[in-house]
Amino acid sequence: MAFLRQVSRLLDDDHRALLDLLGRAEQAFARPPSDSQAGAALVPLLRQLAQQTAHDIGHHFDFEEHALFPRLVDAGDAGMAGLLTDEHAVIREVAAELLPLTQAAVAGTLDAAGWRTLSLGTLELVERQVSHIQKETMALLPLLDDMLDDDTDQQLALAFAEA
Repeated sequence: MAFLRQVSRLLDDDHRALLDLLGRAEQAFARPPSDSQAGAALVPLLRQLAQQTAHDIGHHFDFEEHALFPRLVDAGDAGMAGLLTDEHAVIREVAAELLPLTQAAVAGTLDAAGWRTLSLGTLELVERQVSHIQKETMALLPLLDDMLDDDTDQQLALAFAEA
């Protein structure tokens, strides 16, 4: 889908990069490693996933919640803003549960039960993020294309890029 506004394109670029990473994580955890030694090959992917999740939850979610969702509410679409905000909260919770497991996996101290928990949590994160991104791609980004004028779009695009 080709978006007209800079903000929509920037968010879509973030979404596409995350979808690629989530796809690799889903494949990697389709058969979870049974111990630290087997999971050692996943360490680079886990580092990247943790870093990207922190970016998405920090920068991307915060930008949407502070700069975009209030505009949706003002435009009469409080339902969408509320739904996406609620999904952000759930994704944050899943990510918070995964962080200590990811750190233990990277340190080589995660046991077999921990790997199973990390695997299930990663797959849940993938499922929730993919569903969320689909909603934003199909509903939020087209709304932004219609709702934003050129000046506002430029200001928001700069704010997103600088943050």
